[in-house]
Amino acid sequence: MFLFYQTIIILLIFISPLIIIFRVFKKKEDKKRFLEKFSFPSKKRIKGNLIWFHGASVGEIMSIIPLIKYYEKNKSIKQILITSSTLSSSKILKQYNLKKTIHQFYPIDHTFFVNTFLTYWKPKIAIFIESEIWPCMYEKINQNNIPLILLNARLTRKTFNKWNKINFFSKQVFNKIDFAYPQNNETKKFLKKLNVLKINQIGNLKFIENNQQNMNRINLNLQNQFNKKKIWVASSTHNNEEIFCAKAHIQLKKKIKNLITIIIPRHIHRAKYIIKDMQKLKLKVNTHSSKKKSLKNVDIYLVDTFGETKKFHDISSTVFFGGSIIKRGGQNPLEASRTGSKILHGPYVDNFKDVYKLLKRLKISKKVNSYTELASSIVFKKNKKKGQKVKNIGVKILKKTINQLDNLIKNEIQKT
Repeated sequence: MFLFYQTIIILLIFISPLIIIFRVFKKKEDKKRFLEKFSFPSKKRIKGNLIWFHGASVGEIMSIIPLIKYYEKNKSIKQILITSSTLSSSKILKQYNLKKTIHQFYPIDHTFFVNTFLTYWKPKIAIFIESEIWPCMYEKINQNNIPLILLNARLTRKTFNKWNKINFFSKQVFNKIDFAYPQNNETKKFLKKLNVLKINQIGNLKFIENNQQNMNRINLNLQNQFNKKKIWVASSTHNNEEIFCAKAHIQLKKKIKNLITIIIPRHIHRAKYIIKDMQKLKLKVNTHSSKKKSLKNVDIYLVDTFGETKKFHDISSTVFFGGSIIKRGGQNPLEASRTGSKILHGPYVDNFKDVYKLLKRLKISKKVNSYTELASSIVFKKNKKKGQKVKNIGVKILKKTINQLDNLIKNEIQKT
């Protein structure tokens, strides 16, 4: 089975130039750094102890930033390597003033590239985030006697069923994991069935607050104008969900004249299509990238720039999360819930069902099934006490996580 898997990877390598050209054209690939995926490093390996974190994309990388900040202060660690697969995640790290930490794109999961990668970087420990399961990399990490951690592990039933169909192969892959820290009970159960021996459930890392200090503040002039309006946010929206939210805006504006709906699409390259949809509904749109100073008569404020979501979550008392009206499984609501915002969502939130279950129990979130229900559920006052409850959960999870990783990292460094 492993040989078959590597054969598939080889076939993909042959067509990879076409894939990369297409992705560069679509601005989903770095035209200079794509060679990192073929294990050509663009950064130097500093002499000394290196720890390695790997996450697929933005959400996974953002969840480990508090851990990265903590280990930046550890004098026994000389370098921290973060790998990911997407261009957007590489840009996120540029927002932070990290001294020891560097980013590289994750290599293709073939024996040659994986061996080259591990030989160059020589990590003391490999910490993979959430659902990042790579058979070849896991095999070679194990052969090199590098401890493999699956942190904030997450397996959906759909993913588990796929692995379970190739049970003999999957158990060979999953038994390479030295320690797994699942984010929920369902994942814990699935990991046991897939032959992971050491499992400790300490909570979901995404509860942890990631402070970015002044990076999260909106321009003062814009803030002053929003203060004069009634605002709410539709965040991480997908195709057709903007229309759903726009109809809620139209409904609500019958009662509230100075209303502005802030829409933050999941994919900002869709901005021009969203504008056309809003104009068909006779709504006036202002884009964040235009930097227009006046919000007079504006209905929809469209955030078409990257990495500024939290700024708008901070100023809104209600945040509707997309990917939940259409069947995408929902988006992570924890960042907004920590600010004291009321969280609204549609019926499809399977990706974060444990999180939404908790928020519902704390009376922070509510499911809506129609745009009229969405309009009637919007509030314009934050509940800081409820937000603090979510923050407190995150503080406890961070402490537990650091305690677990400290012991593992210390043991490996002492072997030097």
